[in-house]
Amino acid sequence: MKKKISVLTATRAEYGLLKPIINKLQLVPEFDVRVVTTGAHLSPEFGLTYKEIERDGILIDEKIEILLSADTPSAISKSMGLAMISFADYFGKLKPDMLVVLGDRYETLAVATVAMNQRIPIAHLYGGETTEGAIDESIRHAITKLSYLHFTS
Repeated sequence: MKKKISVLTATRAEYGLLKPIINKLQLVPEFDVRVVTTGAHLSPEFGLTYKEIERDGILIDEKIEILLSADTPSAISKSMGLAMISFADYFGKLKPDMLVVLGDRYETLAVATVAMNQRIPIAHLYGGETTEGAIDESIRHAITKLSYLHFTS
């Protein structure tokens, strides 16, 4: 039976780093790789960048909308809440054997929290970076703490 590997991407920047990893994982016959998009990828304001993933020939398993039209602290917290609700349903349905995440975005923290609650091992890429004084530092550290496997930059 194949292992289901869910790969999360929310932005064009992280997708650029994830693309070669997704391609390599798809070459492993024992893996069923499921790419799930969210965040800026699904926003017209940011260019609907999920289309770039599709142009690359990568099948998107699910598109999960979570963004509100504002970027205030309150709106970000509400988007995180939407992500947690939506990904709880998605993971409940998919039952992945592992979640691959990259970086230090708030969307990633929300999704990683859901995976941790559902006992899905998390592989965190690009942990170990430092951005002193920025909230990214706390988010990255939290994701690392939630993760089972760590792949530093």
